[in-house]
Amino acid sequence: MADQRHTTRERITDGDGVAVESALVGEELALSYPTSEETIVECARLDVPKEAVTALVGPNGSGKSTLLKALSNHLEPDTGRVTIHGEDLDSFDRKELARELGVLSQENDSLGSITVEDLVYHGRYPHRSFFDGVDEDDHRAVERALELAGIGHIREAELGQLSGGQKQLAWIAMVLAQNTDVLLLDEPTTFLDIHHQFRVLETIRQLNAERGVTVAVILHDIAQAARFADYLIAMCDGELYDWGPPEEVVTEQLLADVFGVEATVEYEPELQVLPRRALPDR
Repeated sequence: MADQRHTTRERITDGDGVAVESALVGEELALSYPTSEETIVECARLDVPKEAVTALVGPNGSGKSTLLKALSNHLEPDTGRVTIHGEDLDSFDRKELARELGVLSQENDSLGSITVEDLVYHGRYPHRSFFDGVDEDDHRAVERALELAGIGHIREAELGQLSGGQKQLAWIAMVLAQNTDVLLLDEPTTFLDIHHQFRVLETIRQLNAERGVTVAVILHDIAQAARFADYLIAMCDGELYDWGPPEEVVTEQLLADVFGVEATVEYEPELQVLPRRALPDR
């Protein structure tokens, strides 16, 4: 296990050391899957700061997606609890939680015959009863989601006709149409070229800046995460290695301990990560 630095602090803080209000909190978590006898993630406390963008970073198998499943109520903790705005996740029914929390997972259903527009309208289901039709609020939310994702021009295309990147943008638009105050996104830039990666990340920042949306997003690229996120949560071997503002978390030691690379980190004029080589397996 890598040497951990800040995992025991009780609250996440900003660059001035002031405690930040959290939208989502995990406490004393132990997480595993029914098919596994061993604990995958252990976490004394995890904060997702309110009205900020938080990126979860770490190598494959470090527990990021497992942790996000617990935060979205898709995985029941073996021990501990998760709260949203101070209330236990399991106190909400499915539709109530979907009005509070939008989730993009890696495991999306294969819906080849549905159109992009119909998929995005599906994101409005938490706001309607079974017998309700689509209203003006739904239309506005869907149009805005299509615009933000940049896929209005393919709204009539079926998912089965799209490239992997276009499908990903369609699923992102569906989550945006949910119009929640909290978003959890598991690797939303997967399958996307660099242009569309930046478009997705800039959309996340725009939502946060204009509407104060709280975002927790899993990203593989530590440099992108440091640039676009207000806070980072770095994971290693199922535990938190460090958390806080990027300028505190991203260090040459973290890159060696967590990612197994030798790199130079520059802080001026802005934070930059310059990888040099892979370190020998330990």
